[in-house]
Amino acid sequence: MGRYRRGAGSRSGRAKRPLLDMGLRGLVIGLGLFGFSWVLGGMGPMGAAAKGLHAPAWWAVIIGGVLIVIDGVLVRVKAADAPPAPPAPDARSRSTPRKTAEAVPSKPWGRADAQALPASKPTLAVVDAETVPFNEARWGPNVFAAIEWRRFEAVVETLFKQAGFSTRSQSHGADGGVDIWLYSNNAEGPVSVVQCKHWQGKPVTVKEMREFLGVMVSKGVKRGTYATTSRYTADALEFAKAHGINAQDGSGLLKLIAQRSPEQQAQLLEVAYEGEYWRPTCASCGVKVTERLSSKDGSRFWGCVNYPRCRRTLAIKAG
Repeated sequence: MGRYRRGAGSRSGRAKRPLLDMGLRGLVIGLGLFGFSWVLGGMGPMGAAAKGLHAPAWWAVIIGGVLIVIDGVLVRVKAADAPPAPPAPDARSRSTPRKTAEAVPSKPWGRADAQALPASKPTLAVVDAETVPFNEARWGPNVFAAIEWRRFEAVVETLFKQAGFSTRSQSHGADGGVDIWLYSNNAEGPVSVVQCKHWQGKPVTVKEMREFLGVMVSKGVKRGTYATTSRYTADALEFAKAHGINAQDGSGLLKLIAQRSPEQQAQLLEVAYEGEYWRPTCASCGVKVTERLSSKDGSRFWGCVNYPRCRRTLAIKAG
């Protein structure tokens, strides 16, 4: 990633809010005029002049209040459109605790429940619920095949932290097409965004690359990384190269990990195998799913523990 310099002569947050400054000045002027008219009113002959100050005093107070309200609205709108703030310096080396739900006993779901569930996106490389994989002692393709999608994102995020970036991610919910935000000490705001796809066998096509480029443009960043455990089609790689997208497939990620120190590789392996690494996370709720049985055909599938509030399901793939 390129290096950026912080703009010289940066202003304080107060200097960037002229409406707030003018509004406060209007309130001060209005209240001052009211006070001055009160003093003049006690001087007998000056009473008429004191009443003449009431109108400009009211106008100053009203205009000042309106400017302050407008400033508040603009600040909220700007905050809603802004990307997430970078983490504090002392939080870079800390791992964000992952919320894990307690296991819920499997129980059959009725036919009506199964029919009511919307079709979910295909989930690849999810191990069989009855066969927890053996933890590998070294990095290899088997690690990517064993872990679920949230653990893969955590591994990619840790890779960037080890490279010196500050990162920001979220465990669930709508992310606007960005899985990880990257920050540098030499620039204000995010310098790059990362999209992760934990796929096995299914290649990333140019369609996904075009969508990611649209996300980069909408977020105002010129650099992006697309990371997958799978591979890319030839036209996807060509599109990525033409638009400044760093496309990392499973083999490329393993090469990057191999270049890390033994201690860093061990840290990445620990992140990958954290908790119930084999059990998928609900992308909507951020909690671990549980095994369900279909009353229609007895087949097994992953269902969110927050059902029926959350109806997200995932297919159980054999390891």
